[in-house]
Amino acid sequence: MWSYSKKLQYPVKIERPNPAMAKVIISQFGGPHGELGAATRYLSQRYSMPYGEVKGVLTDIGTEELGHMEMVSAIVYQLTRNLTPDEIKKSGFDVYFADHTTGLYPQAASGSAFSAETLASTGDVIADLTEDLAAEQKARLTYDNLLRLVDDPDVRDPLKFLRARELVHFQRFGESLRIAQDHLDAKNFYAFNPAFDMPKK
Repeated sequence: MWSYSKKLQYPVKIERPNPAMAKVIISQFGGPHGELGAATRYLSQRYSMPYGEVKGVLTDIGTEELGHMEMVSAIVYQLTRNLTPDEIKKSGFDVYFADHTTGLYPQAASGSAFSAETLASTGDVIADLTEDLAAEQKARLTYDNLLRLVDDPDVRDPLKFLRARELVHFQRFGESLRIAQDHLDAKNFYAFNPAFDMPKK
């Protein structure tokens, strides 16, 4: 059960629309390293996680990723509001506009639609947490790339906030991997699935 606070985790207030910028930023909504995938991955993995503290981390971060998805969507929306047909054509946003107008559709900057194939939920504690560490680094890398492309301070500010949260998530997943390993025999970290093969207590 969740309580929803009707405000963004960090403010998004963009003065100047820029559909060309929206075309690349949308990758952090529905791209291969985006927030939709992260939220879905972590909130799915939590069910087979045998350690309560780590299950709590997956729930916390998965929930926060939903908030980040909301922020990215707000950025894309504000960058595409009140566009004229001429602005849409000149920016190259017409390809997206043809199918979605300025509605939010989960896709990568390349135009590929969101796919559950980008998720990893194996039911193996070590595999999932290792994937989560990599996912946070890939998301951080995408934010780094977006910051290289974006010069509007109104857009850069929330992107910097989101990038910083990826670093915190990476650290929390590192701690979670250590917690999981502390439950195991150090000689057998990679030899079995602790969520499935260990005797239940």
